[in-house]
Amino acid sequence: MLDKDKIILMTRMASYEATEGKKMIPIAGYFRSDYVGFNIIKSAVSVTLAFIVIVSVYLVCNADKFISEFYEANFMDVVSRFINIYGFVLIIYILVSYIVYSFKYTAARKSVRIYQKALKKLISMYGR
Repeated sequence: MLDKDKIILMTRMASYEATEGKKMIPIAGYFRSDYVGFNIIKSAVSVTLAFIVIVSVYLVCNADKFISEFYEANFMDVVSRFINIYGFVLIIYILVSYIVYSFKYTAARKSVRIYQKALKKLISMYGR
């Protein structure tokens, strides 16, 4: 015989698995430090590549100024300035990434806990 409560619970769980669960269940499979750390590394690589592209575009756009001042410029000051800007941007981006991915992980764990409680409830319904 069909149990209306089981059907409702199974439908809700299937809906979760098909929508929100696709993202949340894999996230909850990681340890918090692994998930956040891996995503911070991805963010740092992305910032580095973006910074290289931006500096390259800046140098290409200002090539005439760069060439005319080539022998007069103090390259240690220029490189130091770029490194300081890069470091500042990287630190800010890492902090933001840490906050965002920590929040995502916490939300995923909370969501999966609710799903797991529903799963335990379903198992207990089958046990009766």
